[in-house]
Amino acid sequence: MPACIACNSAEVEVFMDLGKTPLANKFLAPDELGLTEPVYPLRVAFCRACGHVQLAEIVEPPAMFDHYLYISSASTTLENHLLSLAGQVRVRTALQPNDFVIDVGANDGTLLSGFVASGQRVLGVEPAANLAPLAAKRGVPVDNSYFGAETARRLRETHGRAKVVTATNVFPHIPALADFIAGLDEILEPDGTFVLEAHYLQDLLDAAAFDTVYHEHCSYWAARPMAALFARHGFEVVDVERLAIHHGQLRAWVKRKGVETPSPRVAALVADELRRAMDTIAPFHALAAKAARIRTELSALLDCLKAEGKRVVGYGAPAKGTTLLSYLDIRADRIEWIADRSPLKQGRFTPGTHIPIVAAERVLAEMPDYVLLLAWNFVDEIVSQLAAYRDAGGKFIRPVPEVEILA
Repeated sequence: MPACIACNSAEVEVFMDLGKTPLANKFLAPDELGLTEPVYPLRVAFCRACGHVQLAEIVEPPAMFDHYLYISSASTTLENHLLSLAGQVRVRTALQPNDFVIDVGANDGTLLSGFVASGQRVLGVEPAANLAPLAAKRGVPVDNSYFGAETARRLRETHGRAKVVTATNVFPHIPALADFIAGLDEILEPDGTFVLEAHYLQDLLDAAAFDTVYHEHCSYWAARPMAALFARHGFEVVDVERLAIHHGQLRAWVKRKGVETPSPRVAALVADELRRAMDTIAPFHALAAKAARIRTELSALLDCLKAEGKRVVGYGAPAKGTTLLSYLDIRADRIEWIADRSPLKQGRFTPGTHIPIVAAERVLAEMPDYVLLLAWNFVDEIVSQLAAYRDAGGKFIRPVPEVEILA
C-alpha cells in the first residue's frame, strides 16, 4: 500500500476490490487482439487520517494518457456543459480580451474554444499527442506535456502568467498532487483562479457508481480532504458547486490563501459530508456491497435473456464500461457489440473483454431486443437519440445505480 497521495499518511485501508482489469481506455485495434494485455489490480482505499479515497495501486500516467481515445465532443451534453462553464468562468473572473487561460487535460479543445470565441489567449496542456489536431481545428494550441511545476515554469517563461487555469475531469487523474499545485503557484497570476470539476464522492456513493473506479481515477474527491490538501500548499477552496452532469460532480474554485473570502457553501458542504459519515470507512464498505449485488443481478439478467434467445447489445463505450464489463466478465457471447458515437473507438474492441465497437447507427439498423447502457450517466441523452428504437419496442437496461429495464 502506498501512503495517502493527499496527506502522505500511512493509515490507508482497502475497502473494495474489483479484481485485475486492463486500462480502461486502451481499446484494441483488430491486429492487437492476439497480443497480451497488461492488467492491474483495481482496489480502492480510504485514508483514515484525512478521509481521502484513492486507488491502492497507481499506474503511471504515461501508460494511460500518452495516447487517448476519449473526446469531450462525443457527448452533446458534455460539450454544452463545457461551453457553459467557459461563459461562467469569464463572468466570475472578469476575464478581458487577451487574458491568458490554460486548460489542463484540454482533450479536443472543447472548453477552450469557448474562450477563443471571446478573445482570450488560450493554451491546452494535453499529454495525448493524437488529440492535438482535434484541438487545433477549434483554434486551440496545445502544449503536449504533463502539467506540474517544471511545465508551469517553462510556460510562464514563454507565455506569461495565467488569469485562469481549468481542469475538468482531470484532477482525479493526478497522483503527484503536490507537484501539480506547485505548478499552479508557478503559473497563476497573484489573484488568479483555478477551476476544477471532478466526480463528487457523495454522488458516487448515492449512485453506487462503482464503475467510475478505474486506473485513470487515482482519486475520488470529497470537499473536506480537497480543502485540506489545498490549505497545506498555500491555496484555499473559495467556493464549491454541485453539478448534475456525470451522475454528480463537484466544481471547486481555488485561489491563493487570503485573496478571496471563502463562500459559506464550502463549510456547509464539509459539514454535510461529516453528517453523512464520510470521514469514516462505513459508507465505503456499503458501496462495495452494492457493487457485488449489482454484479449478481446484472449477470443473472443477461444470462436469462440469453437463454430466452434475446439479442443484447451495448451503447456507449466509456472508460467506466471497461470496469463494469471486466468486473462481471461480460464478453461478446452476452453482448454482441457496443455502439458508440466516437469515430476514434469504432472498429476497435473493448479492453480485456474484446467486444466489437460499432457506429451508433447500427442500433436502428438491426433493432436488437435490449440495449445495455454502459454510458448510463447520459441516459436521458441516449434514450432521446434512440427514440425511434424505443418507440419500436426496444428496451434499455440501466445497470447502475439499480439494475432496471427501461421500456
